[in-house]
Amino acid sequence: MKKLLLCTFILITLIGASHADQQKPLRMAYLQNDIHHLAFWVALEKDYFKLHGADVEVTGVFRAGPEIMTAFAAGALDMAYVGEAPATTAVANKAAKAVVLAQVNTEGSALVVNAEDSGIAKLADLKGKTVAVPGHSTVQDFLLKKALKKHQVNLKQINIVVIKPPEMISALRTRQVDAFIAWEPYPSQAITMGSGRHLLTSHQMWADHPCCVLVADTKFFKAHPKKAQAVVRAHVQATDFINQHPDEAAKIGVKYTGLDEDTVRQAMKTVKYTYHLSIAGEKEYVRFLSELRYIRVNDPDRFVADFINPQPLKELTE
Repeated sequence: MKKLLLCTFILITLIGASHADQQKPLRMAYLQNDIHHLAFWVALEKDYFKLHGADVEVTGVFRAGPEIMTAFAAGALDMAYVGEAPATTAVANKAAKAVVLAQVNTEGSALVVNAEDSGIAKLADLKGKTVAVPGHSTVQDFLLKKALKKHQVNLKQINIVVIKPPEMISALRTRQVDAFIAWEPYPSQAITMGSGRHLLTSHQMWADHPCCVLVADTKFFKAHPKKAQAVVRAHVQATDFINQHPDEAAKIGVKYTGLDEDTVRQAMKTVKYTYHLSIAGEKEYVRFLSELRYIRVNDPDRFVADFINPQPLKELTE
């Protein structure tokens, strides 16, 4: 009798714990003022997450992609909008376990120099100069180094420093740095403020390059595939909304960034909002990140196949 009661108690406890876990809000994060993540803000404003059955809670607003991946490693996030390069680096180095479920955008970054005559007219003019990136192994760090290699500029000739994007424009204006590369809207903000000008856009560095992705913690995805699928559905609907209603989407961007509408609209012009996955682009990240020795991947094709799961998107068309 005692064994029966004990078993019954354990079963009830397990069922209760499972039910409580199902009721927990889905913890998500994004990057501060990152106009690339506009689809997340649209989904929040339009209640698309609730519409598709996902109870989403904004757990964190981070300043760079590696910080988001650290939060995944600490078990503090279930899903997030984040750059593909830092996500790749963290997973390849086994610092976090996450899977990509959808693209968020392509392009949408720029290399900016001082608006006044800085003597920098081309990439080679950055030799001996200080250039700020949002973080090592970020998409922007990748783009800069890819462009430097393409133009045969030795990395050792450039002083690359890490500065969080919200501080970059001030650093450029006060000549602490000679240039910075960041995601939108910071390049556009530098221009509308009269502090900076484009040296190169990311389109010029790598046309149609994949940038941000929607990722899920691997353990969470396996335990709650329907919750993750609901987020993907909301993301797809929000992305379609941006492309179909850019004026209203821009107003949502203004709300979440606090910037003027002209800057947000200018920034949106350089970003391609899409949920279609770029397998070829991810393989390029793996190859180049390996060359930089940020990661070591023995079988790139196998890594990409495990890292990107196209099934949730496929199910939307079935």
